[in-house]
Amino acid sequence: MYHAVSPDPAPATLGLSVTPGAFAAQMDAVAERGFTPVTAAGLAAAWRTGTGLPDRPVLVTFDDGYEGVHRYALPVLARHSFVSTVFVTSGWLPGRHATGGALDTMLTWGQVRELAAAGSEIGGHSHSHPQLDQLDARRLRFEALRCRELVGEELGTAPDSFAYPYGYSSRRVRTAVRDAGFAQALAVGNAPARRRQGPYALERVTVRRSTTPAGFVRLLEGRAPGRDFAADRALTKGYALVRRARGALRGHWI
Repeated sequence: MYHAVSPDPAPATLGLSVTPGAFAAQMDAVAERGFTPVTAAGLAAAWRTGTGLPDRPVLVTFDDGYEGVHRYALPVLARHSFVSTVFVTSGWLPGRHATGGALDTMLTWGQVRELAAAGSEIGGHSHSHPQLDQLDARRLRFEALRCRELVGEELGTAPDSFAYPYGYSSRRVRTAVRDAGFAQALAVGNAPARRRQGPYALERVTVRRSTTPAGFVRLLEGRAPGRDFAADRALTKGYALVRRARGALRGHWI
């Protein structure tokens, strides 16, 4: 799971960004170790139908829709003939649908179309990037439906895949995403995706600015994610309890 790819990201995206040089080296590592990137939709379809996957499949995903994905990541992906999945926050992209609130320079819809034409799957990431599990039913439905509607309007094809903002979901959120028409959804979890997780709770591992070359190889090989993300998991569990309590106070069922 990537976010911004930039040599000089905004402070708000710095920790979850990677430099263009680091991204290029990481994709070299993917190629050198014989991994083949697949899209989120491709992975889910293979699991549903029982069709084959490459020997070493890996998902390369980008959340939010930062402009550097087009400027810096796309040429690297093209050089390796790699596909990816880019989850866009529809209201953060400039244009008539913009809601404001973007943390850094975002993709234009024209760049999103160019990514799609180059083989990237374009997925949804909500309309305004809220914590979906804290929304009432009306707003939750709007965030999922509006995002899918706008991506479909701009690209000519509605997206099949979704990624939860902040990785937060619940049974209620997963149901809303499914009802909006998405066929699969990705969380975070900082663990490899497994079929048993189900199509609406597939896990990913986080690549950030502090990820070392050796650390990236461990992520790629699925080695020691528990050790590398022990602090993240502890914080996630603690904050999950806080969010559930907040949701209960608002009258939301989990």
